[in-house]
Amino acid sequence: MSLPKKDRKIQSVSGNSHPDGATDLGSAEFAREIAEALHKEFGETHAAIKSVVALTKANERAVKNWFSAKNGPTGRHLVDLVRISDEVLEAVLRMSGRSDLILAKKLGDSKQTLIKMLNLIGELQG
Repeated sequence: MSLPKKDRKIQSVSGNSHPDGATDLGSAEFAREIAEALHKEFGETHAAIKSVVALTKANERAVKNWFSAKNGPTGRHLVDLVRISDEVLEAVLRMSGRSDLILAKKLGDSKQTLIKMLNLIGELQG
């Protein structure tokens, strides 16, 4: 039995802007952004899908849908992806209009890398 038309949910239309510069995203745009980030982080192979399944404990079909931008992750799985993928984290920050935090994250990462390099140089000299 199908739902009457008045009960169906309508996807939001993208393009409405917020004061912080972010725009409203429909589910298709969200799924596309996440898929792009997953491909950048994990690659284009079936092994990439298997890796994400193992890391998020999500259903393989769901992960395939994320990679193909048919659906985007929700809730716990999105948090898991942000935890394991810098690309997904940056995509979420960009979609939410928080590009300033991307720069702050990159600066923090660079600082940690520099500290590791300086420690290694000190070990090699000492």
